[in-house]
Amino acid sequence: MKQLHAAFIPGIDTAENLSGLSAALDLSGKHAINNLLWTKSGYRPEVNFVIGYTEQGIALKYFVKEQHTAAVYTTANAPVYKDSCVEFFIGFDTDGSYYNLEFNALGTALVGYGINRHNREEIPRAKVEKIKALSNMSLADGDATLNSWELTLLIPFEVFIHHHLTTLKQRGCRVNFFKCGDDLPEPHFLSWNNIPTADPDFHLPQFFGTLLFD
Repeated sequence: MKQLHAAFIPGIDTAENLSGLSAALDLSGKHAINNLLWTKSGYRPEVNFVIGYTEQGIALKYFVKEQHTAAVYTTANAPVYKDSCVEFFIGFDTDGSYYNLEFNALGTALVGYGINRHNREEIPRAKVEKIKALSNMSLADGDATLNSWELTLLIPFEVFIHHHLTTLKQRGCRVNFFKCGDDLPEPHFLSWNNIPTADPDFHLPQFFGTLLFD
């Protein structure tokens, strides 16, 4: 299983300073989401992410280049996985439970909690709307050029309603990162840590990697 580290980002004192957070994340090393799963077309968007943390929550930035981009949903907990979607799954405990956090290119979020893909608990919309997002999108004029978009996210501790988090310093977690787009002209499924199964399913915590907050 893969392992990565998330560094503390000092000096970001307010969730309103997303441009500063985005610039700080640019100084971190990128990690590729490049395991192409469950499709035979060979279509593989170029997807990378960086991750860190602040005094307020988890800081995450995605970098995407793809042929087709859609961002239809604008309401928290809408089915953003049908759009151009990046996802972050994280489990803080050893009981198998984890949060799924899914975002379209606009930053619209869907967040749930549970131990597998079935019977997941939807995190209240009021909490999900606390997530701060900064989207930067550049759409191509023709098929010869890829669409490009970046998404910076600050996920406050209060989103994780089943855990009383005040800091992540020196904490280890189970994670995976994904890219999908169920309703795009070329549906695709990509993961950071590989999922060696025949049936499509991101909700397999046994294939999560490890994230260590420094």
